[in-house]
Parts: sequence; structure tokens; C-alpha cells
Amino acid sequence: MDSYREFEAEPGPAFDADGSEAAESDSPTSERRMQVRAFNYWASLLDGRDYPSIEDLEPASVADFAGNSVLLDFTAGALSPSTAYLGAALRRECGLDVAADSPAEVPAGSLLARLADHYDQILESRAPVGIEADFVNQRGASLRYRGIMMPFSSDGDTVDFVYGVFDWSSAREPAANEPVAEVPPGPPPPSATGEHLAWQDGPMRDPDVLGASEEASLDDWLSAARVTAEDAKAADGRSRQALYRALSLAYDFACAAAAAPADYGKLLEEAGIAAQSRAPMTAVAKLVFGADHDKARLTEYAAALSYAARQEVAEGGFLALIEAQPGGLKALVEAERRVRRPDVDPAGWRERACTALRAAAPRPLEALAGNGEFALVLVRRSASGAVAPVAAVPDPAMLDRALRRAAA
Repeated sequence: MDSYREFEAEPGPAFDADGSEAAESDSPTSERRMQVRAFNYWASLLDGRDYPSIEDLEPASVADFAGNSVLLDFTAGALSPSTAYLGAALRRECGLDVAADSPAEVPAGSLLARLADHYDQILESRAPVGIEADFVNQRGASLRYRGIMMPFSSDGDTVDFVYGVFDWSSAREPAANEPVAEVPPGPPPPSATGEHLAWQDGPMRDPDVLGASEEASLDDWLSAARVTAEDAKAADGRSRQALYRALSLAYDFACAAAAAPADYGKLLEEAGIAAQSRAPMTAVAKLVFGADHDKARLTEYAAALSYAARQEVAEGGFLALIEAQPGGLKALVEAERRVRRPDVDPAGWRERACTALRAAAPRPLEALAGNGEFALVLVRRSASGAVAPVAAVPDPAMLDRALRRAAA
């Protein structure tokens, strides 16, 4: 866009004519929740980058949730934000005067005042942050709000704009002995900031009401996962964070699919993908990354997702799991493979094989190469550095992997 000022519109009053609080949201009720659509829009602007340019944030593209959104400008520094845009519904909820445009003018206890606690988190994580909490606002009303804050940049390097989309309603009365507190994102991965570095619990994570009409549909979950998967594929392995973000949303989709098996079955049928009881996450990986994606990578993704499910990782917790795992994706894949193919003597087989091959007589390479155009041959290096062929590896799958690696 030419200027983020294009967002500016006539703000609504803080209260209705009779003095009662104005409506809490200008957006029509929809099965596609605002934060899901907002996240999908943000992810669609990535284009292989860690976060979009503020120039790509087009007012016409966010019209259906603009009234519930806020655009914060941090170009003057993290400690001096200004409000580039504030939607009418948010302005009313906070009781802000029409002329008020500074975070310093936000009434204490209001929803926007609470967002200041998350500024450092999103500026340091440089990724979307999902928020959900109950609170008592400045008028003494008990509310539950949920939202997502998404980073944008004006120079391609610094996160200096944050776009947030929020909705709120009267807080649900807690059941007996049920604690009421902010919903945490789960154990964060170790990092310099100690923050959870991406989607976190996000706008879709609400297992207590999964499937309710106002919640995200299974199509929403799949759409969000596919957008990030396309970004990861565009990065082609150059961005580990992009891949981990895609796998995290793929896992969240799998959790949602488990709670909606009929809808999941329809999605599989429409995509022409058959579910496998021995490897259920393979179908999830194909749905998210595409059935025509590299088979070796799909197998790895499915293994990592299966390991998380085997560990009973909660929805929204996959990113923390993989970020905290030394070795990342490869480590999760190997851990799942060990579970599926347990070795009675996991440390001894290699030594026995090496002992046998140390004693094997060298053989002419021509005798081991076979008749194919390419062959996989194991060589042994002596203490002096000399190399001798000792065995052929007649495994077509291993040969294919070796060819793929050698040609990469």
C-alpha cells in the first residue's frame, strides 16, 4: 500500500446513545474466525520471508476484520510505539476519545492496555503471537478476549510494525474448582528471549469448544497449515523456522482432525488420499504439503508428527517440542523410527557389522558394481588411509537416496 494511513476511517462512539456499552464487535458472526483469516492473510504475504513488508498490508484485504484490529508503529523505537490505526470496535471497547491515537492515552485496564505486556514478546520472536485470556476491563465487566499479533517490516530486516486482530465476549463462568487464568502456550523452547517463537496457542486453539459454529472449521486449520507449508517449500530448506512453523500447524490440524473424523474423512476423499492405520500421519503430511511432494520428506514429516502424537504433545505444543529437541527434525524422525523398529541390542549391531567388514577381504570394484548404470558400494579405509571396496549394497531404495543426495 502507498501508506498505512489509508486505513484511517471515521471511528465510532465509545458508548451508545443510552449510555450502555457499544457492541463488542463490528464484524458479522462467521464460522471462519477473524484471527484464522488474519493469520492466513499474514502468511500469504510472506513470499519466502520471515515476515511481510508493511507495504503489502492492503486495507481492502482486511476489511472484514479491520474494525477489530490495531496497527502499532514502532519505527520510533520499541519503547515509543504509536497507533497507526485503531478499528472502531476496539476504540469503543476501550472508551477512547476520537482524537486519541497514542498507546499512552489508552485507559488502564482496557484490552489495549493489556497488549503492552506482549510488545517485547512479538518484537523479539519476530513471528505471530496468539493470545487468549479472561480479564476485567476498565468498566468492571468480565471479558474473555482472544487475538493474534503479527509482525511487519518497513525495511525487510527490522520488525517495526505490529498488526493485531482481536475479538472479545462476556467471560464464561468457570466450573467448580476450575482456575481462571491466561492460557499459556505450553513450555517454551530454550532461547535467548525465553519466549515461544511462533504461532503459540493461536486463535484456533480452544479444544473445549472445538467444532462450535463460531470456531475455526477443519478447512480453516488445513488452510492455515497449507499456507505455511507453501512458504516452507518456497524456502526449499533454507529456513528451518519456516519448516518448523509449517509442521507445527500440520500437527494442530492433525489434532483438529482427530476431533472431527467425519470432516477429516471428507477432506481425504476429496484429495484422493488413503489413510493408513500403520502410518496415520502420512495422510496428514500429504494433505498439508501435497501428495506430490518429495516422498522422502513426507515420510520424515509424518514420522515427526507421529512422534509428537506418541508423546501426547498438546495442540499448539509441537513448535516447543521441536525447537527444544537437539537435532531438531532429524532427531524427532530418528526417535520415532527407534520406537517403530526397536533393536534388542541397539549399540551392539554396529560393532558386530564393523568387526565383520574389517575382516572382509578387499574385492575388485568391478566385481561389486553389478550390471546397473549406478551402484552403491561400501569401502573400508585402513589406518594408512588406503581405501578398499569390501561389499556391495544391493538395496534399490538406498541407492535412490544416495543418487538424490549426490545430485543435490
